[in-house]
Amino acid sequence: MKITFLGQSTLLLEIGDKKLIVDPFISGNEKANSIDVDAINVDYILLTHGHQDHVLDVEQIAKNNPEATLISNYEIVSYYGEKGINGHPMNHGGSKTFDFGTLKYVTAIHSSVLPDGTYAGNPGGFVLNTDDKCIYIAGDTALTMDMKLIPMTSPKLDLAILPVGDNFTMGYKDAAIAADFVECDTVLGYHFDTFPYIEIDKEQAINHFKSKNKSLTLLEIGESITL
Repeated sequence: MKITFLGQSTLLLEIGDKKLIVDPFISGNEKANSIDVDAINVDYILLTHGHQDHVLDVEQIAKNNPEATLISNYEIVSYYGEKGINGHPMNHGGSKTFDFGTLKYVTAIHSSVLPDGTYAGNPGGFVLNTDDKCIYIAGDTALTMDMKLIPMTSPKLDLAILPVGDNFTMGYKDAAIAADFVECDTVLGYHFDTFPYIEIDKEQAINHFKSKNKSLTLLEIGESITL
């Protein structure tokens, strides 16, 4: 599995011959101006919730990839379905197996509304289990005790992808506790530095994780890791 960070909370996942994009917010992110939205080819679009900084480029990407399937909660899938975008609805606690692996839609504590004010249901995250890897994509969330359910109900995680920018989500100190809750010491941080509200001291964040015997990776936009 290859994971490429495209800024804010946008991830490109390559699993075998399938490509998934998570929470596409590129064209509105000045820090991601090296990324060409129109060059993105994907089979699936995963959305954790409806905020603009997670859905801004959904329609453009779907237009360029008309066979792609959007996966999110029922309300978001219904919203984009009215715009002609193929979708598969989920809700909290539900799992579904796709041709790239099994997804479980899990709890996130946040708010959620689509850019035009439409109700977007409750926010969530995803546990993605493939033949040989399992990752947790937390979405925008506070630290929550529900995270302790993930190791009880899912295979052992190889990676937890957690917000670390604070202010609108948990910060890196709470993210280190979240790593304990989900029983995964290898963390990829996201949702940081895009706006002044969520700028962090990256060295300090990484060192905090080290002090807890954990690993925090903070990729530059366009950089990748392979599991």
